Amino acid sequence: MREEILNKVREYFQASGQKKIVPGVDYIPVSGKVIDEEDLLNVVDASLDMWFTTGRFAKEFEKSFAEFMHQRYCLLVNSGSSANLVAFATLTSPLLGDRMVKAGDEVITVAAGFPTTVNPIVQHGCVPVFIDVERDTHQIDITKLEDARSAKTKAVMVAHTLGNPFNAKAVREFCDKHNFWMIEDCCDAAGAKFDGKMVGTFGDIATVSFYPAHHITMGEGGAVLTNEHKLKKIAESMRDWGRDCWCPTGKDNSCNKRFGWDFEDMPAGYDHKYVYSHVGYNLKVSDMQAALGVSQLKKLPGFIKARNANFKYLKQKLSHLQDYISLPEETKGGEASWFGFPITVKPSSPKNRNEITQFLEKNKIGTRLLFAGNLLRQPLYKHVEKRVVGDLTNTDIVMNDVFWVGVYPALREEHLDYIALKIEECVKGSK
Repeated sequence: MREEILNKVREYFQASGQKKIVPGVDYIPVSGKVIDEEDLLNVVDASLDMWFTTGRFAKEFEKSFAEFMHQRYCLLVNSGSSANLVAFATLTSPLLGDRMVKAGDEVITVAAGFPTTVNPIVQHGCVPVFIDVERDTHQIDITKLEDARSAKTKAVMVAHTLGNPFNAKAVREFCDKHNFWMIEDCCDAAGAKFDGKMVGTFGDIATVSFYPAHHITMGEGGAVLTNEHKLKKIAESMRDWGRDCWCPTGKDNSCNKRFGWDFEDMPAGYDHKYVYSHVGYNLKVSDMQAALGVSQLKKLPGFIKARNANFKYLKQKLSHLQDYISLPEETKGGEASWFGFPITVKPSSPKNRNEITQFLEKNKIGTRLLFAGNLLRQPLYKHVEKRVVGDLTNTDIVMNDVFWVGVYPALREEHLDYIALKIEECVKGSK
């Protein structure tokens, strides 16, 4: 009966067809999910188990994705933002002794980016220390790291923005020199590399997002990755209600001493499933989400190849417009896994950033700003305790002059030609 249902699902997908995006007629999104029949089949297959919470597909995905990212451990969570929360919360565990991050400690980050890279720092009572980014890579300016350091510094938490890796080797060396933690937010950058090594492997702990806009999707979802067993165990506790027990969902007594533990101030033999060692959450995914991830992961190398090819093609198509716009540069030593194509509007352009994005949107081309721009100018950080290093010149350029367009795998040369044509029409004043 299951096979009959799955065959019908296959027929349904094939009959429904895949809508093509026609330039000038249909809206060209900046990003989006790319789904085939195997994706739909996996989701339905998981639903027929009627297990619904984390199960066999989650276990398979965690193993396979850890291997892809060159990590020992992968823990699925319900979003990339939750992954950042769990990753940072992990470093606040008393199990880390003197290296435990505490309220009042400082964490170096960048001011140009997405708020949920920084929010966990604030949510745990720590102080974000904001530094600038480079002009054309939009990545952390590593020359500012020593200026940002203080006696209160405990960690660096920064993202590989838009799939372009930052100089993770330099940040790792800085952290090693001063015994700081390093958290790599790879939510935009699954599969990117620096110095020949996969992003995420430089940090003590790393995060990835599976939101529909990202490289692969689970609808919603994210992951925490690490090579350290202690950090994996703490992160698992933080994700799973803060419990001390490490039994997988639906299984009891993995330690063979469920009623044999002895904790101070608790009755002897208290059920280990209800012993809590951290202030945690429930941030697990459903197995249907994981099933979609299992299928999507098989296509990730192809998705990355398509994104990078689209990026290269669009850059070539826009190269003659550099009197008006600055085009993005891959970080030296990096191998990007491009999430989007950022463009900086120069003062010499007859049209400013807002005029260009409004023109493109009117012509059914999706645009996005580089996330929050300068976080310090956002309402949520007006009254947050923070420290700022330097004048953040390039971060303000990001806020005022940068936007990005799509290079995701559903786009073809005809879409990129149309995007380039409309940008040229706008900046050159063509009719």
